[in-house]
Amino acid sequence: MGNRLSKIYTRTGDQGDTGLGDGTRVDKDSLRVEAYGSVDELNSHIGLLLAQTAVTENSRATLIDIQHDLFDLGGELCIPGHAAISDVHIERLEQALDALNADLPALKEFILPGGNIAAATAHVARAVCRRAERRVVSLARQEAVNAPVIAYLNRLSDLLFVIARVLARADGGEVLWRRDR
Repeated sequence: MGNRLSKIYTRTGDQGDTGLGDGTRVDKDSLRVEAYGSVDELNSHIGLLLAQTAVTENSRATLIDIQHDLFDLGGELCIPGHAAISDVHIERLEQALDALNADLPALKEFILPGGNIAAATAHVARAVCRRAERRVVSLARQEAVNAPVIAYLNRLSDLLFVIARVLARADGGEVLWRRDR
């Protein structure tokens, strides 16, 4: 393992720049920092989701694996040229998606974010995941990005949507959008 931080503040970023994992200094609002910062925010929202008691043990294990993946993904974005996410990670998300979605009824209406605290938290995580995906796509237009990263975030947002549906249906039901309201 690398060096451990003995002091949390360094003052090296006080002028608006930060160090990437390869030692390069970039502006704190660079596309790369925005991308891995959004992934970090997503990971925090998943942590908040995990704090909800309504999350099943099966979903809990999946979400903890995802948190580890997101930490690796953020590291990948922080170190230009590094690759940590592969098609294997995407396949694992797809397997979890298929398993959770199998027991859900087909969608006939749009679903509003909500239902209960756990489902709403999953919806917030899904929205943050979509933003992280957009940030990575923006970065990929300017710099090389490992292609599975974008696919992983895309599939993860789908999985978070399905988890939100499962959580909502387990406790009161989904909130459907009504066109005729």
